[in-house]
Amino acid sequence: MLRIKTVISLVPAGFLLSTASANDWPQWQGPERNAISKETGLLKEWPKDGPPLAWKTTGLGGGDSAPSIAAGRIYGMGNRGEDEIVWARSEKDGKELWVSRLGPAFEQRGMPQSKEGPGCTPTVDGERLYVIGMGGDISCLQVSDGKILWQKSMTRDFGGRGPTWSFRESPLVDGDKVICTPGAQDAMLVALDKLTGNTIWKTVMPASPASPAGETGGPGGPGGGRGRFGRGGGSGAAYASVIAIDFEGQRQYVQLTAKGLIGIAASDGKFLWRYDRPANRMGINCSTPLYHEGRVFAASAYGAGGGLVKLSKDGDGGVKAEEVWFSRNMENHHGGVVLVDGALYGANGGNAGGYPVCLDFQTGEVLWNEKDADKRRLRKGSVAVADGRIYYRTEEGAVVLIEPSRKEYLERGRFEQPDRTRLPAWSHPVVANGKLYLRDQDTLFCYNVKAR
Repeated sequence: MLRIKTVISLVPAGFLLSTASANDWPQWQGPERNAISKETGLLKEWPKDGPPLAWKTTGLGGGDSAPSIAAGRIYGMGNRGEDEIVWARSEKDGKELWVSRLGPAFEQRGMPQSKEGPGCTPTVDGERLYVIGMGGDISCLQVSDGKILWQKSMTRDFGGRGPTWSFRESPLVDGDKVICTPGAQDAMLVALDKLTGNTIWKTVMPASPASPAGETGGPGGPGGGRGRFGRGGGSGAAYASVIAIDFEGQRQYVQLTAKGLIGIAASDGKFLWRYDRPANRMGINCSTPLYHEGRVFAASAYGAGGGLVKLSKDGDGGVKAEEVWFSRNMENHHGGVVLVDGALYGANGGNAGGYPVCLDFQTGEVLWNEKDADKRRLRKGSVAVADGRIYYRTEEGAVVLIEPSRKEYLERGRFEQPDRTRLPAWSHPVVANGKLYLRDQDTLFCYNVKAR
């Protein structure tokens, strides 16, 4: 049995805090969880063979966990032998700084896809980082040396039940709280004290008869708070990660669960509103919701699609979520969706394949797509945005630079990732401090995308 001990870093913790960069990528989908970097000065077009490789490192362990980057370090998760681990590496050259064993590697039974290791991206918050393992264990570690400070279990402590492909969520740190999704009837979401792991609140879902598909609202609004969250059944947790939003003076947490999109009061965990249509009937809901100016978008594949709701206050002080539009032209599997200048960009399609599509955010109108087999230049993949360009990574391994345009698909460079495994490239691209990071299971590639 392989046993991994924590390796002590040679860099003091105080140095980490003093050198944090505004162009870091410290959590899932970047600084604001919208897959958009604020960095500038990057290449607008790539050379014929793509941007230059800065370095490559191996030994990460198995898994689809995308890296997070903060204060000169790269963090990620993996399975090595019989252990589930968190690792830290140098942003400069990819050398390992420490590795910490969380516990035994979780055995995902039944479904072979993505069984190689965790899918969680670590969340870095100052001197601490937070992760969720495949079995639902939440861990808080020191960034300086990987020492585990506390752990909780979404199954044992909160009655959660792992979804079919195990827990894949990346925890949200908001103020003094860590937010995650056990998916239990009386603990759909939970807020933990980020310093101690103690429970601050738990979200209790309304237990009432199922409502018709597509019904929206919350207490006092259309649907009266009724939903498909009755007692019993399977896990309420899916594979998406929570976002925090501010709406008319109220902080909310928004999550796409196995059965619907929900809004929760950040202050006490109270259920506010629900919108079911973006959740497919199989509960395989992976993509992170998107919020912009009082509207929330969410999508899934497997015959569902994407829908936009408008939030509003009702007469009783509650929150309503009213559908603006719904489209089956954005069946986003797990590659995510980004919003750039009023247009949504993402991939439409499930297991059978798919292609990039661009929709108008306000109306859902299809502005362009790559569906036509005669002109299709790209299959479905995952997305990130930096300096006016979309970084698009296909499941097959090709990486493409796209200029956002409401009129047409504009490609500004592409390359094939070398040394590809036989597994789908499901780890999302990350852009930080002039570098593009691509993970392929045990290997991490770092490309220089800074304009000279």
